[in-house]
Amino acid sequence: MNPDHHQPHLEDHFLTRRAFLNRFGMGFGAMSLATMLGPSLFSAQASNMVSPLAPRQPHFPGKAKRVIHIFAQGAPSHLDTWDPKPELNRLDGRDLPGVNGIAMGSPFKFTPRGKSGIEVSEVFPMLGDRADDLCVVRSCYTDIPAHEVATVFMNTGSTRQARPSLGSWVLYGLGTENQNMPGFIALRPGGTPPGGSSNWQSSFLPGVYQGMSVNTQISAVNKLIENIRNDYTPLKEQRRQLDLVHQLNEMHNHNLNKESQLEARIEAYEMAFKMQTEATDAFDITKEPADVRKAYGTSRMGTTMLAARRLLERGVRFVQVWAGGWDHHQDIATRLPQKATEIDQPLAALIADLKQRGLFDSTLIIWGGEFGRKPTRDRNGGDDPGRDHNSKAFSTVLAGGGIKGGMVYGATDEFGNAAIKDKVHVHDLHATVLHALGFDHEKLTYRYNGRDFRLTDVYGNVVKDLLA
Repeated sequence: MNPDHHQPHLEDHFLTRRAFLNRFGMGFGAMSLATMLGPSLFSAQASNMVSPLAPRQPHFPGKAKRVIHIFAQGAPSHLDTWDPKPELNRLDGRDLPGVNGIAMGSPFKFTPRGKSGIEVSEVFPMLGDRADDLCVVRSCYTDIPAHEVATVFMNTGSTRQARPSLGSWVLYGLGTENQNMPGFIALRPGGTPPGGSSNWQSSFLPGVYQGMSVNTQISAVNKLIENIRNDYTPLKEQRRQLDLVHQLNEMHNHNLNKESQLEARIEAYEMAFKMQTEATDAFDITKEPADVRKAYGTSRMGTTMLAARRLLERGVRFVQVWAGGWDHHQDIATRLPQKATEIDQPLAALIADLKQRGLFDSTLIIWGGEFGRKPTRDRNGGDDPGRDHNSKAFSTVLAGGGIKGGMVYGATDEFGNAAIKDKVHVHDLHATVLHALGFDHEKLTYRYNGRDFRLTDVYGNVVKDLLA
């Protein structure tokens, strides 16, 4: 007899009468189950579940192993970037047949680029040099032309309920290759986007799959990630404190009730502890050679894209770069080129850099916004017009892992008002992204409230013509 077994313990104070009866009854059932399972009780599959972020194999071999999503929030005008419309230019200033408004031809020249001859706007001179690496999908469309709703929809596949983000689904499916870094990081070289944290949330998925948001406007590496380093407590003592928190949480889960928010908070503490050395190193772009930093440029977007590459290189599974400011209702002739300049050099440099490092073919790059723009002048534009919202047509650019380069897919009508050929809905785009990563989007599911949920809800078709 061990006298310690008969001493009072802290966890005994959490045991309710209901919990006692539940444990007593279920305990006998568990003993029987263990006898039936035998050696398989501790199978290799079960041991892998120790870490929810451990790398996992997809449904089938996928060419893409990681994703970088450059989100051009604000809705770039497809008519002035990737989808030239000569007929719209011809009718500039006249009533547009079948469309309510005055035609507005693009003020920018389009030129065939590369061996593929993809027509690219002059606002993207350096990206045009990479035309043979790009797949331009001209026939995208969405449901609602309102920024917040469409932004969250593009990131989560839902316009109404809070659902897990694309990055969270990817992390849930593949895990991550670096247990000392978050597997999903959202880089924001600006303010909080419409919808806020809904865009990188894990929702009903476990909190460990939620994206970590980093404001890259802060230049000091040691302050970039808030509260990542404890200047008062040594690492050994921090580890002891975290172990105690985990122990108390396990008591709470075992005896009372498991709470997803509490789990998420403790996972955040654990990750912050692990990141104290590795994360600061990843964001320190001064460790890059001078010629690499010059290639990306010294702008905030340039340094952010370089940091994104460093994160991908260190095993982060999904990196999202927020490149907002594309809401051009006025003065599009001046404002759009300024915005395009911010991303043109950094994105072109990223493609070249990934190629040089042998990572391009296994990294899926996505560039695009939440919807497109109308072919007519915005009525509020005055003498310096812009374009209003348009959910019926927009362009998305894909490159890298699992995607054919040097091609244009789909088409809009002669004015660019609506997608008419090989239409690609947001659900179709999500299904194709998951397929490139090795997933059947209908089978990547999570059971919640008695239903198997998925990123694409009950919709979506893989656009196989885009796949290499």
